[in-house]
Parts: sequence; C-alpha cells; structure tokens
Amino acid sequence: MVAAAVYDSSMAASEDIRRIKDLRTRLREANEAYYQQADPIMSDRNFDQLLEQLEHLEAMYPESFDPSSPTRTVGGHATERFDSVEHTVPMQSIDNTYSAEDVLDWHARVVRSLDGQQPTLSCDPKIDGVAISLRYEQGRLVRALTRGDGSVGDDVTAQAKRIRDIPVRLSGQPPAVLEVRGEIYMPNVVFEAVNAEREAADEPLYANARNLTAGTLKSLDTEVVARRQLSFSAHGRGAIEGLEVEGYAEFQEIIHAMGLPVGSRLLKDTDIDAVLRIIESFAADIGDLGYGVDGMVIRVDRFDLADRLGSTSKAPRWCIAFKYPAEQGRTKLERVDWQVGRNGTLTPRATMSPIQLAGTTVTHATLHNIEEIRRKDIRVGDLVIVEKAGEIIPQVVSVVASARRGDEKVIAPPEVCPACGGLVGAEGPRWFCLNPECPAQLRERIAWFAGRGQMDIDGLGEKVVDQLVDAGLVKHFADLYTLKVSDLEPLERFASQSAANLVAAIDASRGRGMARVLAAVGIRQVGRSAAKILADHFSDVDEMMEASEADFAELPDFGEITAKILYEFLHSGPGEEVFSNLAGTGVVLASGQPSETDSIWAGRRVVLTGTLELFGRRELTERLESLGAKVSGSVSAKTDLVIAGAKAGSKLAKAESLGVEVWDEQRLVETLPRP
Repeated sequence: MVAAAVYDSSMAASEDIRRIKDLRTRLREANEAYYQQADPIMSDRNFDQLLEQLEHLEAMYPESFDPSSPTRTVGGHATERFDSVEHTVPMQSIDNTYSAEDVLDWHARVVRSLDGQQPTLSCDPKIDGVAISLRYEQGRLVRALTRGDGSVGDDVTAQAKRIRDIPVRLSGQPPAVLEVRGEIYMPNVVFEAVNAEREAADEPLYANARNLTAGTLKSLDTEVVARRQLSFSAHGRGAIEGLEVEGYAEFQEIIHAMGLPVGSRLLKDTDIDAVLRIIESFAADIGDLGYGVDGMVIRVDRFDLADRLGSTSKAPRWCIAFKYPAEQGRTKLERVDWQVGRNGTLTPRATMSPIQLAGTTVTHATLHNIEEIRRKDIRVGDLVIVEKAGEIIPQVVSVVASARRGDEKVIAPPEVCPACGGLVGAEGPRWFCLNPECPAQLRERIAWFAGRGQMDIDGLGEKVVDQLVDAGLVKHFADLYTLKVSDLEPLERFASQSAANLVAAIDASRGRGMARVLAAVGIRQVGRSAAKILADHFSDVDEMMEASEADFAELPDFGEITAKILYEFLHSGPGEEVFSNLAGTGVVLASGQPSETDSIWAGRRVVLTGTLELFGRRELTERLESLGAKVSGSVSAKTDLVIAGAKAGSKLAKAESLGVEVWDEQRLVETLPRP
C-alpha cells in the first residue's frame, strides 16, 4: 500500500509538472497573439483563469521556477519593425479580477500592508486600448513607446504625433521631464466604418477595435495613423522631474490643464463598499461611452502609499482591475468560413442565426483557431453560447451539447488557402497560408518586402503600395522590378521626378543580397536573424534549395518546426515561383557577404543600450553583424561587450554588476572600420 501511494504521488507530480509546461506554452502563445499579432486566440477571462492555474501549480512546485514564466512577465516584446528603447520606469500590467469578493480581498491586503490605514481610493474606466508611454522634456514630446515586454518598447513617436489627442507641446508650465502613461484607442464609430468598408470589399473583419488600434500603430505610414482617427486617454505616470504631486487625482488634474486628455469618470472614496457601488452602477453606462471599456481600475490614490505597497515582478500591488462579465446568448451555428488575415493567418469565422447582444444584432463570431474549436467540440449546426465582452465580433464560448440531434458536422481546417488555393500549414494552434504572394495578404506583404531592414526601398510606403495594387501594377514581389516611370506618372501624387526616384530606389534594392531577400519575402519563422544564418551557411538560394529538412534543423537557433516550414515552402509551387521570378528580374539571390572572421568583432556577443546619437539602432546592429558580432537584446554572463548611449538604464547596471566591458559611442567609433 505504501508503494502504491508513493507511485500515485509521483505520477501526480509528473502530471502537474507536465501541466505547468503546457500552461506556460499556451499562455506564451496567447501573449504573442495578443501583443505582437493583435489577434487574440483566447478571451481575457480564459487567459486569467489559465494564469491563475499556473500560479497555483508553481507555488506547489517551487523547483519549477522559471524567471520567464508568464506569471512573472508582462506579455509582449518589442517588434523588429521599430527601434527598441528601454523604459525609464518599467510599464507593468495590472492584475485582473472578476468578482466583488476579489476586490475586497485586495483591499484587505492593502490595509494590512499599510498597518491598518484606510487609504483613499480612486477608480476610473479601464479603456480597452493599447498601452503607451509619452515622454515630454521641457513640454515637448520627445518619445512615445509601446509597453513591449514592460522593460523595452517600440518607438512609435512618429505615429503618436499624428494622433490629435496627443499634444506635441504641453501648455502652461510643464516640468523638465514628464512621462505620462495611457491608452490609445479607436472610437466605435471609426471601427465600425472600417469594418463596413472591409465587409463591402469581402475582406476579413477586425475582431475588435483594440486589434485594429494595435495594427494601426505598427503602420510605418503615418498617414494611415492619422486617417484612423485614434484617441488617447492618460491614466498613469512614469519618470517625473520638476513636479511634486501628492496623488493620482491631483496628477490627472494637473496634466489635463497642460492639454492631455484624461478620463472623465474619475471618482474618489475611502469606503471600499462605496467603490463597489460605483463599479456596479457604471456597468449600465458602458454602452453609451462610444469606445471600448471592459472594466474599472481601482487604485490607492496617494503616491507615497502606493510606493510603500510596491509591486510584484509583473504587476503593482496598489491597484487592481475589475472586469465586467460578458453578455451571453444562445443561437445556432450555421456556417464556418476560413478568412485569410494580413499575415496569412487562417481564422475560422462563424455565421449564426441573428441574436441580440449588448444592443446590437450579432450574426458573426470568432472561433479563434482549430484547437479552440476542438477543445470546445464546436460543430456546424450546434446550438452555441455566444459572448460579447467589448468585442464587436463576439466569440463562441461553448456548445449546448444536450441540444444535439446527430446531424451536426465536425469542423476541419482547410486543405488549401481559400483565397489563393495555395499550400497551408500549422504552427501550434494556428493555420497559415504559406504563399507569400497570396492576394489576401498582398498589400501587407509588399509593404513588408519594401520596408527598412528588408529590401529598404525608400518611398515605397503603405499608401504607395495601395496605389500600385489597386492599379493592378503589382501582383507579385517581382512586379516591383518591372515598374517604369510611365507606369507611375498617372498615379495620384506622382510627377516625373517622384516616379523616377521610386524606380531608382527599387532598382538599387536588387543588390541587397540573399539575407535581405529571405527576410523580405515573409517565410513563416524566418525573420532577419534566421535569414542571416541561412545566408552565412549557403552561398545562394539554389544551394539552399538543395538542402534537406534535416540540414536546416542542424543550423544554429533552428529547430524541427522552423526547418519543416522552410523546407515545405522552398519546395512548394509558390515558393519556387517567388525566387524564380525575383531572379528573372535581376535580384541578387547570393549571400556575397561572408562573415569577417578576422575582425575583432567576430563571435563577440554585444548588447546595445541607451540613446545612441551617431547611429540608428538597427543600422548599428546590421553593421556589427556584418563584422561577425552577435547582437543580443539582453545582458548575461555570456555578454562580451555593452555599448551604452545616453540615459542607459537597467542593462548598463547589470553589465557593471557582472563585470562586462562597457564602451561609449566614441570608443565604438574609434574601433569600427571605415565603411
């Protein structure tokens, strides 16, 4: 009996450890989808439930500690399309709760931590947008950063300056430094207009305004940002120099007087029961606001008390977000269509019998991905429970299995892309069209192909791409290289000189080399880093085409999944056609730039931090990598050198604590060979 008990305990522990790994994988995939792709694969409520399960299991098994666990980190990370900049003060997320009991428990912990003191509480609406940090120096907007991973975000200053709610200069007497945190969001009327246009054009609809807001901020064409009429509301602070403020409500009043928009529903009270009544009464007003709100944020108003309470590794202890329950209803699932997103993602979209939810008629819902369909066992013909929680396109929560008649049809992923008939493949729970020239993805693909860090075609922004595609001039990457001045001159805003400039810029990109081309054509899992590894290993695309799947899997930082995706793409009809067409227009598909192993930089692990005055971060990264260095985003004991610019933060401190060599820009300039 003792042996059996030990065996059962061991089996349970093994199953729990396996569950920990599975939860971490699912939550990381959800974070990637939410923060990076702006295309969530699960609801906030589902995410928080899984996160709570993981926290419980990690507490049971402390030996499973992982500093990168989703329970200890903010979800996103900086993208490759923008410069990455460290936050002066980390941007943390806020813990969510879904019941009054949880709010009372949080308040009790706060009071205990403050030795029985009952703090004044502020609460205001939790806008469902994209978190942003605005830095003003002497009243002038100098930087706008997304949250990223909480420590490092994307520099979207140019995009933020095209949002009318964000002042470029503050009024009054602003302090020397003022960092304001807030949400960028899209009014419902704008979002609905965008989706109406897409539906009329038979294009996939955006699931909600937050997704579209995130995608808009990632646009390199600031005209797109201006056209989308984004809004901003401030709700927090970062670094401040030259301004003394006692609490949150006073801070909001001060920055509002300087011209920054703040929430119009800010309320204060020392009684937690009164705060709960405020939260309950506000639920009835959400539908009248004209923008997405999914809860209320309750916080300790006084900053000195908030500082005493501190934070965990991912969230402050001095505030909490109450999330409102979603409205649900029952209806019949009539049809499932697979739509092709701008990144090739195949998303299942349900068509249902019309149902009234939150004051609107709902006929469509997102099913997220095939794994969610299988997990919930959703079938065509089912009676389903539909939920609408701030999303214009609701989601199917579950199936009423007891109502089945036996003629319901199992849902399967498509065998070919519904837009182009091309090859499809899976990556985790998601399915993708693997044809980079799929018409449903064409505009985004061409814009990416031409962007900085890829083919770097000056003047070929998203607006020009739209013109070229609309005019039927570009249907494939290679079509760019057949454009003539006479093709462009009839287009709006093109004169002879501007047309000649663009043709010249396109022509100049022919010689960028194999690594740039591989990164530009948009092969799944093959970004700049993987493309450079391939170009270092193979002399040209022809040699790469002869490699086996096993050959790819053996490359540094490649795995079986990436190797499989790459191999299948290269030997698909669309993949072979991409490179054949590009070669036919004179685009260089050879590496031509072997690593300079005799350079002092060869093999050295380098980290860049702070504000660099003489170099763009991406430009310097490419320069150092061309000399054989390996540029990393984080400092560790394996780091050989840190190059620190002005206002270097935590990375510099860590380098000094580890004894890593640190250079300033002057030392770097003296060491770099002349280009």
